[in-house]
Amino acid sequence: MDIAHLRKSYEKAELDETASAADPMDQFALWFDQAVKGALPEPNAMTLATVGPDGRPSTRVVLIKGFDTRGIVWYTNYDSRKGQELAQQPFAALQFHWVEMERVVRIEGRVEKTSAEESDAYYATRPLDSRLGAWASPQSQVIPSRTVLVTAAAQAAVRYALHPPRPPHWGGYRLLPDAWEFWQGRKSRLHDRLRYRLGGGAWLRERLAP
Repeated sequence: MDIAHLRKSYEKAELDETASAADPMDQFALWFDQAVKGALPEPNAMTLATVGPDGRPSTRVVLIKGFDTRGIVWYTNYDSRKGQELAQQPFAALQFHWVEMERVVRIEGRVEKTSAEESDAYYATRPLDSRLGAWASPQSQVIPSRTVLVTAAAQAAVRYALHPPRPPHWGGYRLLPDAWEFWQGRKSRLHDRLRYRLGGGAWLRERLAP
């Protein structure tokens, strides 16, 4: 396979300064709504990048579980690799890639934990198996086999039955954006890139070369 010649022409849409929202969260809400209504596969999937104490970056795919004027929210195990890295370096980057719409959204900013009340409220909406799984998985740790997970889940089910409480090591994070980029694929690789960055308490919108 000659992967050097794998390419496509992006011609589905355009992104112009005059047609984009002045506030990046409004622009994101518009694009996210279009991705959901377009029945894209997992439009809520986003890549999360963190940096370890050794300066090495790492990425993984997580699911957005909420957004508002405060920022972007997801939930995970606080003892996982990403949780430990965020504890040491509370800054991260997110990326959405909606292939079918030829769009990418990049978001950067400081990260903080959501309140216990927010985490409790979301945890209560999860399917029972997922709530038990949060107790069963020592996320990012080496385990000898899948049997360890299955056994731990069964033990959690016996202990908590239908009402497992939220584990103390599990909860939400919120990224507070200070930089956004909206990328729309265009023909001849002359893509549209609009960046929003905070300056003097207001959002500055500027075009970047592709």
